Amino acid sequence: MRSPRHRAWVVTALLVVFMMINFADKSVLGLAADPIRKDLGLSSSAFGLASSAFFLLFSICGAAVGLLADRVRPKWLLLAMAALWSVAQAPLAMGGGLAVLITSRVLLGAAEGPAFPVAQQTTLSWFPNHRRNLPGALIVLGITLGVLVAAPALTWVIHHHGWRSAVTVVALAGAAWALLWIPLGGEGPYAATSDNDFPASAGSGEGTGTVEGAGAGAGAGPGTGTVARRTPYRRILATRTWIGATIAYFGTYWVIAFGLVWLPSYLHDGLGYSSAASARLLMLVWGLSGVVVLGQAGVAGWLLRRGIASRWARGGVGGTLLLIGAAACLALPSARAGAATVALLVIGFGLTGAMGSVAVTTVAEVAPAHRRGGALGLMNAVVTTAGLIAPTLIGRLVDSQGSAGYQHAVLITGALLLIGGTAAITLIDPSRDARLLSE
Repeated sequence: MRSPRHRAWVVTALLVVFMMINFADKSVLGLAADPIRKDLGLSSSAFGLASSAFFLLFSICGAAVGLLADRVRPKWLLLAMAALWSVAQAPLAMGGGLAVLITSRVLLGAAEGPAFPVAQQTTLSWFPNHRRNLPGALIVLGITLGVLVAAPALTWVIHHHGWRSAVTVVALAGAAWALLWIPLGGEGPYAATSDNDFPASAGSGEGTGTVEGAGAGAGAGPGTGTVARRTPYRRILATRTWIGATIAYFGTYWVIAFGLVWLPSYLHDGLGYSSAASARLLMLVWGLSGVVVLGQAGVAGWLLRRGIASRWARGGVGGTLLLIGAAACLALPSARAGAATVALLVIGFGLTGAMGSVAVTTVAEVAPAHRRGGALGLMNAVVTTAGLIAPTLIGRLVDSQGSAGYQHAVLITGALLLIGGTAAITLIDPSRDARLLSE
């Protein structure tokens, strides 16, 4: 029988792969932008609209299923999501035009909307608060790995077998993951305990678990301690930490949407790089993002172990990375072509991904266990509206302004990162807000 520690890392590894498939699904349209536009006769605006269609139900379903995750076992929610990913992409893999493309992406977005918060909720249920930085960061790293693996593999499939074959590949990957998750997936012993509590089964000498409410959610079991009152969601959403984390994470998700849908075209059409050079730059951007995500987790964990408040260990580090990314994006349009452009591009788009892990761990630190899924799901619903807005807006800028449209899109991105970084540094303070919620 596997030890709880071994099982925790098996589940975490599966959920990293889950997020890899999730973002491989998202990246298909960006990687196949040119052949799709040519095959279906789409303008930049129409292609941007089709890309944004993915997020039409994404936010709504993310919030709804996030709330549901406080009542239904996340294991089965994750299984249903993965199965629906494959089903949603089947019609597009077999044929059809713009209507099928939009319908498929809308359904896929609805199924993928809750993926990140529910995956994080499930992963964090295996670890106490002081050990959550690394597993939380690994789930975010799945985003980067998904793109890093998808970019060369799916590009090869698109080039040799067509873009519909690439859709088939990611659909089959989702089905294969679902088959592995059935016997291996599940929630951990911290699913129904407060962040500073140990699970009831932890044994003597490690504290007693506090059940946050009767039937406090999936995985709740018998525990010791008192039954606490249920905190209203409106109080959690009114905390400065939830607001600051959400604003900051919105900027990060804007960068993700830009990167997935338009960055390949920006590199090729806006900056004049060849397809091969564009692919290498994409790998560099996403590779740096992965390094920064893990680095942030290590730095945050090191600071927390030395008694530095989460406000600075998480919010301060994440906010600083956003501000550096903002400066790079704001400087990029006026930079001379060459090494400076490459450096600013990689820094601007590569440093911001760590805020996803910061946002989740800080909100999880504030929210009581019985409200954690809903708090994360509602944050994700707000944040992912960036995916609905960015592709369409950038497509319209490109149609109306040509290559200059990309430059304006980068400036907008820099402004959003500036706002997000400022919000992270000035608003995020989990210790204060957790104390206020307990009063």
